Amino acid sequence: MADFQTGLEGKPWYMGALAGLVVAALAYGAVHYLSLKDQRVELERQETKLADLQRKIQEGRAAQAQLPRFREEVRRLELELDQLLRILPARRNTQELLRRIRSLTEQGDFNLLRFTPGREVDRDFYSEWPITINLEGTYHNLAMLFDRVSRFSRIINVEGLKIDTARNPGRYTLSASFRAKTFIYKDQPEGEAGVEP
Repeated sequence: MADFQTGLEGKPWYMGALAGLVVAALAYGAVHYLSLKDQRVELERQETKLADLQRKIQEGRAAQAQLPRFREEVRRLELELDQLLRILPARRNTQELLRRIRSLTEQGDFNLLRFTPGREVDRDFYSEWPITINLEGTYHNLAMLFDRVSRFSRIINVEGLKIDTARNPGRYTLSASFRAKTFIYKDQPEGEAGVEP
């Protein structure tokens, strides 16, 4: 049988011990490296996840810092929408409009003969709502009425104006008929159009 030779024969004993330590250290390192490989992969994955979470936290803090500006922008847009809805309201408000026109005719010393709301005519994003009005008064008061109507926050167009002499001249010098056309924003769902408050 052949003897196994290490090449350390005839060398001092500590050389053999040193070689044994080196081989044991290499074996321990290899086993340690292989057994910790999965843990290193998991650690790297967790570090990547941590970096991603820290980035999201920074984005959240940046958004939180801008939150007052966003709230101010929302408040400004709500005020702008409120102003636009006064010009182009989302419902007819027949009673309110009748009350205001009646108030204008009383202030202008008119005799309101007829106030007849017509059917709505649908357009793209709004509806036209014509109201036929007949009244008796004076030229000066009629001009003042149209001036006051033009100052409404709501859009009201006057169409088809016809002026005749009053039926019974005296207090009133003219009879006027016209169509006041106002507009309604179609923001409500189908079926609610024309519903009065």
